[in-house]
Amino acid sequence: MITLPQGKNEDISIVVTGAAGQGIQTVEDILGKVLKRSGLNVFATKEYMSRVRGGNNSTEIRVSSKSVRAFVNRIDLLICLNKGLRNYLKERISSDTVIIGDIEEMGKELAGRGQMFFDVPLLHFAKELGSPLFANVVAAGIITSLFDVDMSLLEQYFDERFGAKDKGLVTKNIDAAKKGYEIARELAEDITVKMDHNSEIGKELLLTGSDAVALGAIAGGCNMIFGYPMSPATGVLSHLSQVAEEFGIVTEQTEDEISAMNMAIGGWYAGGRAMVTTSGGGFDLMSEGLSLVGIGESPMVIHLGQRPGPATGLATRTEQADLNLALYAGHGEFPRAILAPGSIQEAFYMTQHAFNLAARYQVPVFILTDQYLLDSSYNLPAFSCEGLKVEKHIVKTDESYKRYVITEDGVSPRGIPGYGEGLIAFDSNEHGETGRNMDEDPQIRSEMNAKRMRKLKGLEEDSLPPALYGDVDYDVLLIGWGSTKHIIEEAMEKFSRPKTAFLQIRQPFPLHSSTKDYLKRAKVIVDIEGNATAQMANLIKLLTGIEASYRILTSSGMEITVEELLIKLRCLHI
Repeated sequence: MITLPQGKNEDISIVVTGAAGQGIQTVEDILGKVLKRSGLNVFATKEYMSRVRGGNNSTEIRVSSKSVRAFVNRIDLLICLNKGLRNYLKERISSDTVIIGDIEEMGKELAGRGQMFFDVPLLHFAKELGSPLFANVVAAGIITSLFDVDMSLLEQYFDERFGAKDKGLVTKNIDAAKKGYEIARELAEDITVKMDHNSEIGKELLLTGSDAVALGAIAGGCNMIFGYPMSPATGVLSHLSQVAEEFGIVTEQTEDEISAMNMAIGGWYAGGRAMVTTSGGGFDLMSEGLSLVGIGESPMVIHLGQRPGPATGLATRTEQADLNLALYAGHGEFPRAILAPGSIQEAFYMTQHAFNLAARYQVPVFILTDQYLLDSSYNLPAFSCEGLKVEKHIVKTDESYKRYVITEDGVSPRGIPGYGEGLIAFDSNEHGETGRNMDEDPQIRSEMNAKRMRKLKGLEEDSLPPALYGDVDYDVLLIGWGSTKHIIEEAMEKFSRPKTAFLQIRQPFPLHSSTKDYLKRAKVIVDIEGNATAQMANLIKLLTGIEASYRILTSSGMEITVEELLIKLRCLHI
């Protein structure tokens, strides 16, 4: 008999693996929603190959009576829908891992590891139910039964998902889930799961990072989104397309990213609030349009979902290597802001904030996410919209209106066509205050360039301060940004070193003035990033003159795990 969770662990890490096309994402969706509704905290993240069929994909689902929000290396329960485990998963299997799969397919592959293996021919049972595709639902039934989840919650799930289209499909899925429950009753003689359920958790939201960015855009007044499908950023376009009619949003899958950026520029010019969503390779095509945003002093919101490059790189994996791209893209010099949410909550609030920031300063604002953050999900309380406002910063013009009038803070009053009597000029050439004619006078060029760059002062004053976690009387300071937030938090807790804190950089640029003070107080600074060159550490050194003592970097395409980070921290002997 084995009881989960084991040892000192308070959660169970489940990994379900199978070929692309076997519905691994469906298993994640079923388990996430049903386990949450039953009163358990869930965290889920996926890794998948860039192909429609074949290969081998997996999803990790952490389940706990306490909040869980980070990726771990440990596998407590592994369910295999097919053979052909990739080395990445084999390396994560330990002698404590409980494996459920077909012994004829998996036996030789997993022999000699000492783990407990239960022979369950999932594909055979699925074919008996009418289709091999039901293997994923049988697996979901096994897991939910082990966690003592009432079958009615699964029935409710299938009715919600398929009931409006095909009642027969609802019945078939319920039958497959019941088969999983039947198998689990037999396994219960050898596997026991002990976990407290809390009905209040069932009332919480279950969102991905993509969901949060999309919802934040709606809260920010977004009424236009343009993009060309490119993982991992497509989810935001898909989400907003599904609710476009309800919220009055124009959504357009353009022929390419050049068109997406230019349509968004036109949207802001006409008085809309537009966003483009893309990944690094797509944003490369937008960079010329970004310079047009710069000289035209147009607001712009750019959601940049990072993945490994160069070129196609690893199309469905994660990395934090596009900070420099966002910071330096576009020819010439012009101000911008870069926000880096580290959680699903922050993805919502920072996206909402991005629209107001762009409108106020008439600059491009980047929301820098990555595949891990966008594709991960966990339960959380509903967002509070109290105090959230849509700030338009638009003026009614008169006949004397000058679009680019020189001001002390560099921000000119912004008019839009049809609202007032003024002429709303927009020119890609350098121009004077009216914006109506190209002007090559050196003095005017200097004045207009200086006017635009003065916006940086206001952007710096309005920048988001970094967030400090841990011992306020620290001498060791961990610094990170973006999706590493919860991983660093959990690793720091397990690190258990007194006088250690974590500084989360929430806005890489302009960097908040308090950042330098936090850094100066530390004796040892450890930079943690998902790239090969420490882009954030280099930027911090450039802006503050302070260099990190150590750098923990990963650029494998996989997010660093809690255990991997903990080992690397301990190896520093600090």
